[in-house]
Amino acid sequence: MNKNLLILGAGGHGRVVKETAVAMGYFNKINFLDNQSELSIGKCEDIRQFYNNYSIAFAAFGDNEQRMKWIEELIEIGFQLPILNHPNAYVSPLARIEVGSIVCAKAVINTNAVIEKGSIISIGALVDHDCFIGEFSHINSGTIVKVGCRIDRLKKVDAGMVYSNKNILDNYRFEVGV
Repeated sequence: MNKNLLILGAGGHGRVVKETAVAMGYFNKINFLDNQSELSIGKCEDIRQFYNNYSIAFAAFGDNEQRMKWIEELIEIGFQLPILNHPNAYVSPLARIEVGSIVCAKAVINTNAVIEKGSIISIGALVDHDCFIGEFSHINSGTIVKVGCRIDRLKKVDAGMVYSNKNILDNYRFEVGV
């Protein structure tokens, strides 16, 4: 099996995915499929044509529903879905991260946290111990998911928010600026 990665989606999130994949130093070749980008080598709907040259694929769409649709398609075709973990992120050895997920630079996944399939843990997000992040969720930049929280599947938690078991605490919302 080759170690070539095909990324579906060459937008902002797709480029973050590629940078993370490059930083990992694992893949031999990395290319995009996208319907509207000059960076791509083809269109997303032509994915089956690339199966023989790319054994690994990653759906890099910020839209949770679209990411779910493509991950299900990639699995059906037979692609291997990686877990992309930026080398500058911290992931506890006791955490569990499922395929098709990305942990971006400076993110923290603490002890016994579970990140289900197809989730995005954006730059600088903190997922504390014993949290559960449901399938195809997006924990955006700078978000803090407090101890023992459960995030439902397909949920997006906005940037800079503090997420508690019962609600999002807007009083503790912060924005990180330059």
